[in-house]
Amino acid sequence: MTATKTLIEPLISLKIYRLNGIFHPGDLFECEYQIDAIEPAEIQAVEASVMWFTEGKGDEDLGVHYFERSRPSDAVDGDLRQLHRLECRLPPSPLTYHGTIVKIHWCVRVRVFQRHGKDVCADRLFQLLPRRARS
Repeated sequence: MTATKTLIEPLISLKIYRLNGIFHPGDLFECEYQIDAIEPAEIQAVEASVMWFTEGKGDEDLGVHYFERSRPSDAVDGDLRQLHRLECRLPPSPLTYHGTIVKIHWCVRVRVFQRHGKDVCADRLFQLLPRRARS
């Protein structure tokens, strides 16, 4: 009988710096993420992106507003597990939309590429809404 090695997926903690998760065009989007439960040498790369995607009838679309990729050579001591802060200015569109035929969602996504095992991804949704007109 041979023993099989159980691979444990890394944990990705992802926090958006706005309690209600509502942003407006031109706002500074800020979040932080950290990776745990994996050895530093097992991480090949980490990608972080701020993006929108559609769901509903017809073809689904996806747009990447902000993207960064880190490799062990980019980090202190080659350790990509450290707390990382991401920030970017949000665009004027597309705005979050929850229609009956199509929906537009915004999210921040962190993907960990492992040397052994499958990629692991964490998403946090937020909303990009128009500013209310002042009376």
